[in-house]
Amino acid sequence: MTTNLRVKVWRGKEHGNFVTYEVPRHDSQTVLDVITYIQRQIDRTLSYRFACRVGMCGSCAMTVNGVARWTCRTHVSQVSRDGELEIAPLSNLPVIKDLVTDMREFFDKWVRPLGRFKGNRTRRDDFARVQPSSGARQAVDAGIECIGCGVCYGSCDVVTWRPDYLGPSALNRAWTLVNDERDIQRDERLQAVAGDAGCHSCHTQGSCTERCPKHLSPTAGIAGLKRLLLTKSMGGKA
Repeated sequence: MTTNLRVKVWRGKEHGNFVTYEVPRHDSQTVLDVITYIQRQIDRTLSYRFACRVGMCGSCAMTVNGVARWTCRTHVSQVSRDGELEIAPLSNLPVIKDLVTDMREFFDKWVRPLGRFKGNRTRRDDFARVQPSSGARQAVDAGIECIGCGVCYGSCDVVTWRPDYLGPSALNRAWTLVNDERDIQRDERLQAVAGDAGCHSCHTQGSCTERCPKHLSPTAGIAGLKRLLLTKSMGGKA
């Protein structure tokens, strides 16, 4: 193990440059530890985002050596190359400053395919019951743990090519709600994901699934939306 790390960190906004720092190397050191050391010990003007530090909030997602990752759960020993690191903001999002991106665009795309649950029961009604063994419930379970960290969005080449594309996270959310039998906006949601910026724009490259820190498969959910829409277009019951 080298004594020091040579760390290149993006500084500035959309138009900026990498600045190199020397950081002491320690056992079990995470990339977030490295960034925190730079901000607290070398340059207090460095801006970055984090909260829980234990892989629950996803706010510390950045691009490390060209790959979108949670920095709090990424150990330096996993990603350093000959004692060097390159840390940049997430791709496909506007840069506010340094390593901080503007997430509004990401979450606005959750809204477009009706990403909020809407039921038809009131507080006076009994709770709706969903059988855990049902196929629809299992489809929901496979994708529901998304915490909106943006790693999949920053990894998606289709978003890079066409910025209006809804992206893996928003479509994964749509997939979970389409399979929730309590939700009453199923048809409207399918219509919302059927447009040019929806599920059919996915090239099934699988980068979102490969890099998801929660080990979800947005690729599978997007494929499921495609199947439902195909069935519906052929006159079947989606």
